[in-house]
Amino acid sequence: MALTAGLKITHYIGGSMEQTYKNGKKILCIEDESFISELYARALRRSGYEVNTLISGIDGLRAAQSNEYDIILLDLMIPGMTGFEVLRQLRGSVDNLKAKILITTNLDQSDESKEELESMADGYLVKAEFTPRQLVSIIDDIAAGKQPSDNYNT
Repeated sequence: MALTAGLKITHYIGGSMEQTYKNGKKILCIEDESFISELYARALRRSGYEVNTLISGIDGLRAAQSNEYDIILLDLMIPGMTGFEVLRQLRGSVDNLKAKILITTNLDQSDESKEELESMADGYLVKAEFTPRQLVSIIDDIAAGKQPSDNYNT
């Protein structure tokens, strides 16, 4: 039986169920807009990623500090603690953080703020400028260790 992209494989081991994902990559999505986080999660899960979504900056920081994620999608405007604060804390307190951090926002940043974000994050995406399919292409490149290109077809 051939596997299609995004198929979650479930194994039964000794009466218990163990879930694995085709590509083995874990993504943390810290996003307070449930519609957007659900769009991202569905598209990424269909492509074989394990996705954990959280709403608040405090919960997101706690999860990210576990250092078990490969990629973190971080919205800037989240409750409890801004994405900017989460980013600063992660970069300042987690030694050898393995996750690539992508900022996702619809806010227009001043040049100074954008430069600071770009210096601490591994990428910066304006939500209104990409589709879930394009996000998957970007994540695929990052997960494969490639530099994402500027051209993603919808």
